[in-house]
Amino acid sequence: MNISQAKKQIERSMRAYFAKDEFGDYRLPVNRQRPVFLIGAPGIGKTAIMEQIAQELEVGFVSYSMTHHTRQSALGLPFIARKTYGGVEYDVSEYTMSEIIASVYDAMEATGKSEGILFLDEINCVSETLTPAMLQFLQYKVFGRHRVPDGWIVVTAGNPPEYNRTVHDFDMATWDRLKRIDVEPDYQAWRDYAVQTGVHPAVLTYLDIERGNFYRVETTVDGMSFVTARGWDDLSSIIKLYEEEGLPVDDLLIGQYVQNPEVAKHFSVYYELFSKYRSDYRVDDIVDGKADESIVERAREAAFDERVSLMGLIVDALIARVREAACEERAAGFVHDQLAALRDELEAAGVADAADMASERAAAIRAKLAAEKEAGLLTEEKRLSYERTATLLEDAVRAAGGDALSFDDVKERFGSLLDALDILIDAAAAALDAVFRFVEDAFGDGQEMLLLITDLSVNRHSMAFINDHGCERYFAHNEKLLFHERGDDLAERIGKLNLDEE
Repeated sequence: MNISQAKKQIERSMRAYFAKDEFGDYRLPVNRQRPVFLIGAPGIGKTAIMEQIAQELEVGFVSYSMTHHTRQSALGLPFIARKTYGGVEYDVSEYTMSEIIASVYDAMEATGKSEGILFLDEINCVSETLTPAMLQFLQYKVFGRHRVPDGWIVVTAGNPPEYNRTVHDFDMATWDRLKRIDVEPDYQAWRDYAVQTGVHPAVLTYLDIERGNFYRVETTVDGMSFVTARGWDDLSSIIKLYEEEGLPVDDLLIGQYVQNPEVAKHFSVYYELFSKYRSDYRVDDIVDGKADESIVERAREAAFDERVSLMGLIVDALIARVREAACEERAAGFVHDQLAALRDELEAAGVADAADMASERAAAIRAKLAAEKEAGLLTEEKRLSYERTATLLEDAVRAAGGDALSFDDVKERFGSLLDALDILIDAAAAALDAVFRFVEDAFGDGQEMLLLITDLSVNRHSMAFINDHGCERYFAHNEKLLFHERGDDLAERIGKLNLDEE
């Protein structure tokens, strides 16, 4: 299965494992909660999906690579304890708490989350001395004499032996204690994730055209040559940063992430062409509704591969604006809830001065932000919500300058935040309308409109915005194009393009 299907399977397992009966006990006993074992090629996103699942389920997350552990660090160190049996004292071997188990308790203390996921990567690369202990752990969640806390689910991962020389196969007894999920690289599944997270449009449109270069592992006379989903994702991030800082994106940089010389060179050539399209088409003017007729005419006459690149640029710029508005709107909802809770606290305490309670609430939010960031549970949306709330409360207290702070003063600041949000929402709605008009003028209801509809539909921010605020053109074209039926045809057509023909 692909990584998206695997994520759904794991998420369903987690929900089942977290289910409790009427007495608050877990319905599936610990020894029957088989650890998930994700097995697949390196760099396809195994760790990333576990982080996403933990964030979506709002549970704790602790990750360890088992290749770094010896028997002592996993089990704990031995020490001599004195115990009395039948009135006689004996020296008894005990073990300190395992570093892995201790990290779970640390995460619980830091985040306040009693349930979570313990993710152990490269589990099929553990040393032979650790293997017997791992067998016990997989069934009973115990290292030495210490058990994983109730409510913490174990998920493991590893690579097949063809990708890692240190891998050793499990015996039947071990496999019979695991919930095995085999994962294969799949571009379309990764593409949905890429649109969702804002992967650089040059990477996205290049792989739309050259899907065979999404994941390649080859052994040559010069050694191993490879390119992975993780490599493209990391390359996207560094390209964005280089562009923001005005640094050149050259062959040497690309080759550090795409470790296949042929693919790296190919993408480098494409990136130069892509950058030229960005400059020539003045994409910001298109999204602002200011594209002149010459731009529309050039797009209309462009070859299909140029149109694919242009649509990637347009959709990236459009979704960035819609994402900003959608995230700020969600943050405003969080601020509203926090202010409502502050109001109720003030009324319950019969206090008119909100300064102390506002400061305490802001400090608590800052602490939660830091704890979730440290634990790897902080999404960009949560961070924005926490920052907006804490900043509003801190600014209100600071502006009071030691005088009494009324709740009306706090509410007034929230009103200013909503005014700014209205401007963002109007701008995002206008951008949506402008892009649809441009695509209509340049391409009509062609494949380019299908690209636009598809990418908006798989992005949760754009769909949340459209569902909340409407977009008549989206719904009209969505129904007219029947994009679900035509999506495979478009993918096949794009896949037949050959950049070398340029």
